[in-house]
Amino acid sequence: MRKDVRILLVGEPKVGKTSLIMSLVSEEFPDVVPYKVEEITIPADVTPERVPTHIVDYSEAEQTDEQLYQEISKASVICIVYSVNNKKSIEKVTSHWIPLINERTDKDSRVPLILVGNKSDLVEHSCMDTILPIMNKYIEIETCVECSAKSLKNISELFYYAQKAVLHPTGPLYCLDQKEMKPSCIKALKRIFKVSDLDNDGILNDNELNFFQRVCFNTPLAPQALEDVKNVVRKNIADGVCEEGLTLQGFLFLHTLFIQRGRHETTWAVLRCFGYDDALELHQDYLFPPLKIPPECSTELNHNASLFLQAVFEKHDKDRDCALSPEELKDLFDVFPYMPWGPDVNNTVCTNELGWITYQGFLSQWMLTTYLDVQRCLEYLGYLGYSIVAEQESQAAAITVTRTKAQDLQKRQTQRSVFLCNVFGGPSSGKSGFLQALLGRNLMCQKTIREEHKSYYAISTAHVYGQEKYLLLHEIFSDFDLLSESDLSCDVACLIYDVSNPCSFEYCAQVFKQCFQDGVVPCMVVAAKADQPEEAQQYCVSPPEFCRTHKMPPPQAFTCNTAGPPAKDVFVKLATMATYPHMAHVDLTNSALWLRASVGAALFAVLGFTVYRLLLRAR
Repeated sequence: MRKDVRILLVGEPKVGKTSLIMSLVSEEFPDVVPYKVEEITIPADVTPERVPTHIVDYSEAEQTDEQLYQEISKASVICIVYSVNNKKSIEKVTSHWIPLINERTDKDSRVPLILVGNKSDLVEHSCMDTILPIMNKYIEIETCVECSAKSLKNISELFYYAQKAVLHPTGPLYCLDQKEMKPSCIKALKRIFKVSDLDNDGILNDNELNFFQRVCFNTPLAPQALEDVKNVVRKNIADGVCEEGLTLQGFLFLHTLFIQRGRHETTWAVLRCFGYDDALELHQDYLFPPLKIPPECSTELNHNASLFLQAVFEKHDKDRDCALSPEELKDLFDVFPYMPWGPDVNNTVCTNELGWITYQGFLSQWMLTTYLDVQRCLEYLGYLGYSIVAEQESQAAAITVTRTKAQDLQKRQTQRSVFLCNVFGGPSSGKSGFLQALLGRNLMCQKTIREEHKSYYAISTAHVYGQEKYLLLHEIFSDFDLLSESDLSCDVACLIYDVSNPCSFEYCAQVFKQCFQDGVVPCMVVAAKADQPEEAQQYCVSPPEFCRTHKMPPPQAFTCNTAGPPAKDVFVKLATMATYPHMAHVDLTNSALWLRASVGAALFAVLGFTVYRLLLRAR
């Protein structure tokens, strides 16, 4: 909604522009009328639309052409006043005023015009027959009002229509020439229908219609009123109503009817409730609500957002196979102005045997987007109508901003669910295979991935002490010169080397010593391609000795060359190190120590440091 409305009155001398303004303000016809009155501001609380309104007069006797042009450029709506008993003033509407205004305004954003026939008290008959052809010729004319400043007839209505022309304009919604809604309006209403169709059956049933009514107008429809609406649609179009409820065609017909009957405000109320601006684009404030994120904090989807996305997934998974086919995914993103996910997403998250994104993969991709680019997540949730369906103030209500890592380290526990693991390794060390292994894909499956569909991220779940966490792997480019500060910022670092390449481990050692040796980021060394014959590494110390020296867990043997899905234990260990970085030096290959550390960490998380220390002393 606009912050204010600026109404400019223009027209030939002595048609009554100033009298109209003075009659509105004083509610009586003035005895003495000056050439021009100063700008008048009507406060929001006394206007029907609750918007401050500025009324600006024009006098040819007191103002220059340049001043007139400036006022035209600032106006929200222009009232062209003529005298109903003066034929010359009517002719001037088309010969002078409309061309002048159009010359001074942008063609793509013409200011709405109101034709005002004043002095109706001086004639017995209306001159609307003369005005209607003018209205049909110029689409920028919103309406025509015949009034009288002397008798106060239609004075309030005149300024209400002027306000309405700005706040609820016809132009963006409806083509008067063709007598149909414009494509941009139809597109917006189709998205609104689809968002409101909570079960995605292509019909708004009574519950969905009541929900829609309550969201847009803060009141439900009475059963009889609901039936009356359906009857109106039923009488006018054949496919507007079915046994289950209102179809898309019926929904569009209703809004066409609202517009044709001059009830633009109803359609505009719906559009603005669903985030649209005056140009029928989703407003930036709607797509990107304020969200304060302190430094060193991360962002995650909260439980309510996960439930919303679960409902979105389920209503589009029409065959109930717990995966979204390309057609189902396209249908889901039909409310977006573009396709947000490319083929690389199928290689970023878990899919079924057909390569279709599963529910786990669907939610994982949302977690990834929220973590890496929360503004994009807010935008995507906006397209899906999160704030409307979930009845929240904005999409920001879907986001949890975590504590800083420093606070988590100090407290030795975290409430976070998503952890970033940057994967380092030299060329051909097995980084890409390691990422795909997180998604359960062995070497045979990985060979089917096209190079242009490759992803440098992979995300899936891992259970840490019975709690589900999301492990986000990010493959880092091998070139040392390209390493950035963001490449080194992660919750855990994975250093991969190829056991069959004697020169492979040296890169891992260099990365650790230059980037992580003095930091707080826990590191794990992974001995990839463990199915291959192991070669002695051409480095000053062996990988196991290097890990012992730097108090890291010993190298974890790993291979993607398996008959079934690759083993998951290494990913669980990485997720655990990220969740409990103070445990990073525990020997994760020793099952007894691992169990004791697991129990200890769980007790610590529940009981706190003091009780945990007492338990250790007692043991």
